[in-house]
Amino acid sequence: MSIASQTQTIEYPDSDGLPMAENTLQFQWIVTIQGSLDWIFRDDPDVFVAGDLLWYPVEGNNKRRAAPDAMVVFGRPKGYRGSYMQWREDDIPPQVVFEVLSPGNRPRELTDKFQFYDAHQVEEYYVVDPDRNFVDGWIRQAGSLQVIEELNGWISPKLGIHFQQVEGQPVRLLQPDGTPFLTYQEARALTEKARQQAEQEFARAEQESARAERLAAKLRELGVEPNDI
Repeated sequence: MSIASQTQTIEYPDSDGLPMAENTLQFQWIVTIQGSLDWIFRDDPDVFVAGDLLWYPVEGNNKRRAAPDAMVVFGRPKGYRGSYMQWREDDIPPQVVFEVLSPGNRPRELTDKFQFYDAHQVEEYYVVDPDRNFVDGWIRQAGSLQVIEELNGWISPKLGIHFQQVEGQPVRLLQPDGTPFLTYQEARALTEKARQQAEQEFARAEQESARAERLAAKLRELGVEPNDI
């Protein structure tokens, strides 16, 4: 059998059998980051955002893979994927990757992930530790991922998002317009607040319109045309 035939029969599973998260805090961070990034690039058809999706960088090797908690790929269309097979994506790797730590993460595992992302040309790599309330970051410089010494106030070159990391305060990720990354509940609460405010403004406008109509009717009763005033 030729090498080409062997490659064609290789299967690339859509799941690695591992859970997306080990606890609710880690899960909340993963969903919040992925959802916020998806929202930021909602109007750009050529930015693909995914969470916990297996990424196969090398055709013919189904063991070489990773499943970033969140990843962003510029230059690839949105849409369904069972996994991200790089050779089918114009050989474009994810440029930005996020990992969210859990108590079960081991140093060797983190080292392996870093080496994988470094070897496969990730341009920005961020590791969120919800338990320590801390974020570490790396950016590609001179051909490899280099640590970002000061992440407080950092603006991602690719994403445009802001990082706020002040000792004693919760870590905050901000969208390019300054809006914080929000959980689903927080986003729904803001939407509901905006809806209520809109309804109140509409009711106020209706009341003012009715008041103006009553005043106009009174003036006409007195023989005064409101439009002539």
